Amino acid sequence: MIKHRNSKIPKVRMAIKGHVLKPLFLAQRDIERLDTFVRVSDFCRINDGDFHGADGVRRASVSGPWTMTTKEFNVSNDNIQDSHLRQIPNPSTPTHLHPESDTTDPIPIWPWFIFLAGSMACLICSSVSHLLASHSKRFSSFFWRLDYAGISIMIVSSFFAPIYYGFSCHPISRLLYLTSISVLGVLAIITLLSPALSAPQFRTFRATLFLAMGFSGVIPAVHTVVLHWGSKHIMVALAYELSMALFYGLGAAFYVSRVPEKWKPGKFDIAGHSHQIFHVFVVLGALAHSAATLVVLDFRRGSPTCH
Repeated sequence: MIKHRNSKIPKVRMAIKGHVLKPLFLAQRDIERLDTFVRVSDFCRINDGDFHGADGVRRASVSGPWTMTTKEFNVSNDNIQDSHLRQIPNPSTPTHLHPESDTTDPIPIWPWFIFLAGSMACLICSSVSHLLASHSKRFSSFFWRLDYAGISIMIVSSFFAPIYYGFSCHPISRLLYLTSISVLGVLAIITLLSPALSAPQFRTFRATLFLAMGFSGVIPAVHTVVLHWGSKHIMVALAYELSMALFYGLGAAFYVSRVPEKWKPGKFDIAGHSHQIFHVFVVLGALAHSAATLVVLDFRRGSPTCH
C-alpha cells in the first residue's frame, strides 16, 4: 500500500507543474512582453498616461486581423471584456403572478425579442470592438464608433417591450413614446458615428448622451404608473427599472471618473479598471430591465381585453 501511494507522488507533481505552474509562468511571460503606455500608438492611448504606472501596459497594434484574434487571448487589458453569457428566460412561460388570465387576445412577444436582439447586438458590437480596435488607427476609429452605436441600439430596443405592453390599451400614447425614442436613438447614432466624437476627450459627452437617452424613459414610466396605479405588477416592474437606472448610473460614473485606476496608477492595467467595472454594471442593468419586462408581460397576460 505504501509503495502504491508513493508511486502517485510524481504524477501529482507533474499535474501541478502542468496545470498550475505552467499557466502562471506563461501569464507572467505575456505580461513582460506587453508594451508600456508611452510606447504604444497614439490611437491606443484611451486613458491618460497618469493612470498607468511606469510599467503600465497596453498591447500595441499588430500586423493583421487574424493575428489580432489569436494574440488578444493572452493576458492583456485589451482582452475581450464583454463575452457575457446569460441565461435568457422564456417569455412564453408565465411568471405565475397571475394564476389565471382573462385575456382572450393573443399577446405578441415580438417586442420582447426586439429587446433581446438589441441587447445581443450591443454586446456583439462591444466584443468585436474590444478585440479589433487596437489593430490600427483606422480600425480603432471605426470599431469604437460601432461600439457606441451598439449601446444606442440597446437603449432604444429596451423601450419597446415595456411601452408596448404597458400601453396596450392606449395606442396613441404607445405610438408617441416609441416614435420619440426611436427618433432620439437614430439621432444619437448619427452623432456618435462622427469620428471626432469618438476621441477620449468626449468621454463625458458620450456618457451624458447615453444617460439622457436612458432617463428619457422616466416620462412613460410615470405615465404607466398613473394609468395602472395600485397594480402589483407595475410596482414590481418599477422597482426593477429603478434598479436598472441605478446600475447604469453607477456604470457611467465609473466610466467617466476612471476610478480606481486614477487612485492607484498602474495597479489596474490588467484587471479591475473602470471600463471593466462599467461593463459589469451594464450587464446588471440589462438583467434588471429583462426582469421588469417579463413582469409587465405577465401583467398584460392577466389584464382584461381592451374595450
